[in-house]
Amino acid sequence: MFDSDIPVYLIILSPIISFLVNSIFIRIFFGTNSKISGLLTIFTISISFLFSLLALYHVNSNGNYEYDSRLWFSYGSFEIGFGILLDQLTAIMLVVVSGVSLLVQIYSIGYMKNDISYVRYYAYMSLFTASMLGLVTSRNLVQLFVFWELVGVTSYLLIGFWMNRPSAAKAAKKAFLMTRFGDFGFLFGIMYLASKNPEWLDIPTLYNAVHLPDFTHTVATIFSIALLAGAVGKSAQFPLHSWLPDAMEGPTSVSALIHSATMVTAGVFLIARIFPIISLSDESQIILSFIGAFTVIFAASMALVSNDIKRVLAYSTVSQLGYMMLALGIGAYGPAIFHLLTHAFFKAALFLGSGSLHHSTGTFNLKYMGGMKKIMPVTYWSMLIGSLSLAGIFPLSGFWSKDEILSSLFNDFSFLSPNSILFFLAIIGVFMTSFYMFRAIFLAFDGEFRGGGTQEKKDLKKKGLVIPETLEDVHKSEAPKVMLIPVLILVFFAIFLGFFVNPVFDIPLISKHWFSNLLFQNVPVFGDNVHHTDFKFLIAIISSIIAIIGIMLAWAIYIKGYVSLPKNSFIINKLKILLDKKYFFDEIYEDKLVNSFLYNRLFKITEVLDLKFLDNINIYLGKFTLKIGQLLSIGQTGYLQFYAGGMILGVIILLCGIVLWNF
Repeated sequence: MFDSDIPVYLIILSPIISFLVNSIFIRIFFGTNSKISGLLTIFTISISFLFSLLALYHVNSNGNYEYDSRLWFSYGSFEIGFGILLDQLTAIMLVVVSGVSLLVQIYSIGYMKNDISYVRYYAYMSLFTASMLGLVTSRNLVQLFVFWELVGVTSYLLIGFWMNRPSAAKAAKKAFLMTRFGDFGFLFGIMYLASKNPEWLDIPTLYNAVHLPDFTHTVATIFSIALLAGAVGKSAQFPLHSWLPDAMEGPTSVSALIHSATMVTAGVFLIARIFPIISLSDESQIILSFIGAFTVIFAASMALVSNDIKRVLAYSTVSQLGYMMLALGIGAYGPAIFHLLTHAFFKAALFLGSGSLHHSTGTFNLKYMGGMKKIMPVTYWSMLIGSLSLAGIFPLSGFWSKDEILSSLFNDFSFLSPNSILFFLAIIGVFMTSFYMFRAIFLAFDGEFRGGGTQEKKDLKKKGLVIPETLEDVHKSEAPKVMLIPVLILVFFAIFLGFFVNPVFDIPLISKHWFSNLLFQNVPVFGDNVHHTDFKFLIAIISSIIAIIGIMLAWAIYIKGYVSLPKNSFIINKLKILLDKKYFFDEIYEDKLVNSFLYNRLFKITEVLDLKFLDNINIYLGKFTLKIGQLLSIGQTGYLQFYAGGMILGVIILLCGIVLWNF
């Protein structure tokens, strides 16, 4: 079936057809709130998901499929093709992207049912899904970059979906511009590689080139670091992290898809795609691993004090992506992709659960929730299981994938070695993750209900503050079935996926380490002799104990009140302000970089150049042209003999020139 690339193109084209039909036909003939658009989107993405499952089956059975590229454009001898690469990494990503997207679209039927721009929402979501599917199937780096930018554009449209809200418009612009900084690195890497050998832009050719003498350590390092910049921007790693929490201004269903299976995982996918090149450069691996490890702690620290449940989940995404980057940096390719897989399902469940909470309480503010366990039992248990999986508690999916990363870090462990530092940072991240997630769970579901959006609006009105447009009135009830069923399916995978796709021992129908072995079949990436990391029960026990300590501390503080922080402590208050203000990165970027450097310095220089230099060039060029015209007009006498003399003179000058040239 996959001997031809047509089924793979069908995976990409199905949601594109949905985008076109929604945008051109349904919106015009059925109105902007037509429910047909949701059904069409679900149908087309179902087709993508079905063929993605078939692609995974065939890749598992037959290995990689490298289809011939079609000529896209050429300039002289420089040619760029458009083709499909279907390998193990692609097949896994296709299933993750299409599967999670399908569940999010079903959830959106209930979540977006009253939105006036219902059709536009599904059109954007279709294009967003298609862009990510195109990205993961790209055979060459230029093609990948085009889809990479399409993912960025569609995320901009979805984050700013409620364009009438100034906060949403600002968040969309921030996300678009900040990720562009990283994209400059990606583009530079492509141009640098093309300057060395244009044929290396083809990914299978690039894999083979790593064995050639022309592909030096310097080439590998420069190229890897350039593409790492793109991945850091897209996956919101330090220091290009600050756009992601603000991206919560979009619909919660959009946040679920961005954070679990599409935009932010694109950066991890890019690093995994060029893994053979990064593995040639120790410098790139060190930079990648320490950026990832630092981001784990950095993002988790801000989640400790956030009172917006969506922002807590956003910070957790940044932190978990840090684990994946860390794993890729130390060469733990299998554990990184395994964690990407499990994270996609439990993070989508958590985001959709937070959307259900907002649907009931009218707010995302944890201070105004509470007591929802009895009112929303299904949502409570769903988010509890998702949080336990995120914390890495046995036997849930997150336990198996996160502990594989920790076990990989523990290899070659020695005191004060780079691996030991990275290991301790990762372990600290385990504690912080369990604490902030259960702080959110306890504040949202336990205790007494604290008024929801209705009470928050009253309090803001009393203080004379602006009331956010996300605040709604309270409708205390469980979410409708159309919103619960996708969450329950995601929770099912959050429970069982980790063990059953990558079991630590043989079980009926599934061999030991099936998922890792599937990835390691990719001979162009790994060669013939690759050994996966064995599961270390000691590390699993240590990380589980640390996670449980974090949960118990949150329980002691927010449920029992056994522990409380001193309210008048200068250090604690300053630390809380620092974390609330996100380490003042927004202020640094806006005041120091944008206003002080760009506006007051760089743009002032360009203003002077424009007014004093470029404008004067235009003025003097015009005057010069006028003078030339005036001089030439002297020869326009109107006398025939004058023109004949001019022609004779011209012929003489031409003949003299020919004689001198041949002399």
